[in-house]
Amino acid sequence: MNEKPPSAPAKPVDASQKEPPRIVELAAAIYQLRGEKPGSHVYLIKGEAKNVLIDTGMAAGFSALKSRLAELGLRVRDIDLIILTHEHYDHIGATAYFHPTAVVAAHRLAANKVELQDEFVTFRKYRDQSSKPFWVDVWLEDGSVIDLGNYELDVVHTPGHTSGCICLYEPQGGLLFTGDTVFAGGTLSEIAVGGNVSDYVNSVRRLSNLKIKKLFPGHGKVSGTPDEDLPRSIVYARTMLDECKTFFEAFTKTRKLQDKLGSAFGYWAEPGDHQEESAQQRRT
Repeated sequence: MNEKPPSAPAKPVDASQKEPPRIVELAAAIYQLRGEKPGSHVYLIKGEAKNVLIDTGMAAGFSALKSRLAELGLRVRDIDLIILTHEHYDHIGATAYFHPTAVVAAHRLAANKVELQDEFVTFRKYRDQSSKPFWVDVWLEDGSVIDLGNYELDVVHTPGHTSGCICLYEPQGGLLFTGDTVFAGGTLSEIAVGGNVSDYVNSVRRLSNLKIKKLFPGHGKVSGTPDEDLPRSIVYARTMLDECKTFFEAFTKTRKLQDKLGSAFGYWAEPGDHQEESAQQRRT
């Protein structure tokens, strides 16, 4: 009978490679429930008046989210308010599971897309498992204030990544929940459908005027150096804008843009082009 070769000794576990904890208490009664990629982090605030979730991650991650809430002694029906930082699937996906008992709030430009189920913007059906539609009960504006008793959340409209992006600023502790507007290190998101670069530049400039001690983003690490991150984000945003200008100028010089878009965008045309185009259409 052949003997089995001795098994290789187990490799020592590198402590630096351990998975980060799934629940992190960031401040008194404020928790980060880490997201499963590509889903966003979910933030829980145990307010004196209400239990609040900031974003809900993906529908596919609802089971894990439910388990983490249970570890903190909460059931789904114990969540009173959900605030969505913007309209993308990885932030709104599990909201429908809470909506029977929780109030949902979002900026009006995000709320409109969610309510109309604008899949061209939210990508819910294409990138997440299916969940029931939901609607937004409270349409927020820049400057709206949400008083939780122990915390106050000021709504800051920060369009750029999308038109409906918001950040939530807690002035007493200098805490900023940024969604996908800005990440640790000052990194910015892509410009998604509905967003634009010039709004992004203005948004990060506005954030840099706030007194921020901690930055809690929708993905990645928490930042304790927002005074360094936000100036970097302004530079990144300006660089993005300059690159877009360079690309646009190079593209329009070829006249291919005018050919692609047609006369509806004729303000790029030279004098006399409309008459020449009309004459050509009559000849054909």
